[in-house]
Amino acid sequence: MSSLLLMALLLSCSSMSNAARWLEEYPHPAVPELPKPELPPHPEVHELPKPELPPHPEVPELPKPEVPEHPAVPELPKPEVPEHPVVPELPKPEVPEHPAIHELPKPEVPEHPAVPELPKPELPPHPTVPELPKPETPHYPAVPELPHPEVPDLPHPKEQELPPKPKTKP
Repeated sequence: MSSLLLMALLLSCSSMSNAARWLEEYPHPAVPELPKPELPPHPEVHELPKPELPPHPEVPELPKPEVPEHPAVPELPKPEVPEHPVVPELPKPEVPEHPAIHELPKPEVPEHPAVPELPKPELPPHPTVPELPKPETPHYPAVPELPHPEVPDLPHPKEQELPPKPKTKP
């Protein structure tokens, strides 16, 4: 299936390249220019007159409907609220004093046993490094001194005046 698809793709690519080569190699025929057609001038469009609308009909004023008054709400008597009962003061309970805390005796800490000193290990002596001879540097030819060029004196530009520093409040 995939080989069939690859063959179709190869054939379509080769036919497209042949068509492109044919278009590049052979001369194109000259296309004559067509004359521009002459169009008649635009006709004049007159503005249409505004239509006259009839006047709005008068609407007679309607009488206001009479709204009946709200019936008076009778005042209800205030309910009697009983007074708050007086709460008698309760006697303060006696709090027993805290018992004294006796200091505990400090525990005896045993002394650390003495650590015996260990003998220092003997290290071998450092090896000696022999001195190496200094490498010889190659001899470079001397560079001749060049004469200093003369630089003409140029006029100095005027120093710019700076605005005064603003005063800062401490």
